[in-house]
Amino acid sequence: MSTKKKNDEPIVFDQALSKSEAFVLKYKTIILAVIAVIVVAIAGSVLYNTYVAEPRKAEAAEAIFPAETLFAQEQYEAALNGDNAGSLGFIQVAKEYKGTKTADLANAYAGLSLAKLERYDEAIEYLKKFDGDDQVVAPSVLRTIGDCYAHLGDNAAAVKYLLKAADAADNNSISPACLLSAGKIYEQMGEKSKALKLYEKIEKEYPASYQAMDIAKHIEYVK
Repeated sequence: MSTKKKNDEPIVFDQALSKSEAFVLKYKTIILAVIAVIVVAIAGSVLYNTYVAEPRKAEAAEAIFPAETLFAQEQYEAALNGDNAGSLGFIQVAKEYKGTKTADLANAYAGLSLAKLERYDEAIEYLKKFDGDDQVVAPSVLRTIGDCYAHLGDNAAAVKYLLKAADAADNNSISPACLLSAGKIYEQMGEKSKALKLYEKIEKEYPASYQAMDIAKHIEYVK
C-alpha cells in the first residue's frame, strides 16, 4: 500500500501542476492587468507623496506661521482673517490646505481666536472640527468648548466638555482647572454633591496643582 501511495504522489503532483499552468494560461491577461493596476497604484502613491503631499504640507506649515505669530501677539481678528500684509488667517489656511494636519490645527486656532473675541457659537463650530490627538492641544480645545458653552448658558454641555478635557489632559495644569470650573458650574446648578466629588478629586489626584492650594475652602463650602 505504501508503494502505491509513493508511486501515485508524482502523478497527483503533476496533475496539480498542469492545472495551475492551465489556470495561469487561461487567465494570463487578467492576472497581468491586476498586477499592472497594483504597480501603478503603488507608483502613483509614491509620486503623490513625493511631489504633491509633502510639498503641500511644507507649504501649509509656512502659510500658518504668520497667523500663529499674530495669535501669540493677541491680535485675534488679524490671526483669524489675515492681515494687511497679505498673510493668510486661520480660516483661509483651514480651507486652502484641507486634509493636512496644519488645516486641522488652523481650525483649532480659529476656534480659540473666536472664543477670545467672544463669538462663542462660531468658536464651538471651528473647535469641533479639530480632530487631532495632541496631548496639549486636544485637551485645550475641549476645555475651550466647555468654556464657550458656559458663556452661552448651556451648563450641561459645559460640564460635559470640561470633564472630557480633564480626562484627556490628566496633568497638573489643565485637569484641576477644568475640574474646578466644572465644580463651580455644578454649584450654580444646585448640584453640590457633584461639585464636592470634583473638588475632592483635585485634592486627591492633583495635590501639587495651583488649584489644590485653596481647594479645602471649596470642599468646606459645598459640604
